[in-house]
Amino acid sequence: MLFKLLSIELVVGFFLLFFVIKFIGKKLINQFTPFTFVSVVVLGELLGNALYDPKIGVKYIVFSISLWAFLLFCVEYLSLKWLWLRGFIEEKPAVLVKNGVINRDKLKKARMNLNQLQSLLRQNETFSVREVAYCYLESNGTISVIKKSKYQKTTQEDFKLPSKMVYIPVTLIRDGKVLWDEIFDLGFDEKWLKYQLSAHQVDDYKDVFLAEWLEEEGLFVQKYQ
Repeated sequence: MLFKLLSIELVVGFFLLFFVIKFIGKKLINQFTPFTFVSVVVLGELLGNALYDPKIGVKYIVFSISLWAFLLFCVEYLSLKWLWLRGFIEEKPAVLVKNGVINRDKLKKARMNLNQLQSLLRQNETFSVREVAYCYLESNGTISVIKKSKYQKTTQEDFKLPSKMVYIPVTLIRDGKVLWDEIFDLGFDEKWLKYQLSAHQVDDYKDVFLAEWLEEEGLFVQKYQ
């Protein structure tokens, strides 16, 4: 009897979830905001807890999932109708980099550090901050990058140019702290670093928010504002 009841609950729960995902699933998957993440977790918990509680029957499963799906649908519908509600739920994209300059205040507000920003940029085929004109943090946690004109894709084949060696940018100073291991790995020393910084009117390491070295292009420096 127990297996029969569990089978019925599983079948009902399966088709209910199928219809929920059918109607609002694209939004839940493609625009995975913190709100939709919590909504999906709660939806799964409602079904999971109901299945393994012998006191709860099929009626409870149908009611709880249907009500939660209805609330999700209402939120989605109202957010399409009222822009202020959409902004409240999803939040506006944050400009992390503007005109090639990292916005430290926006970075802190998004609870991100330089390591995380650089990691997200690399996932977007952007291996140096100097390449970035604008960078937006979207509501679902991904970033959108607009590169500076000279770094935008124009293939060498278009101009019939010979291929060049590819270099990886190396961060030398982050948040006012010198990454000496990186400097020594490049074969440089403190005297070299001081000389490079002096060319950017920097006297103290602590004044540097980010310093990045790229072969052929030299040192890129952004000071604290």
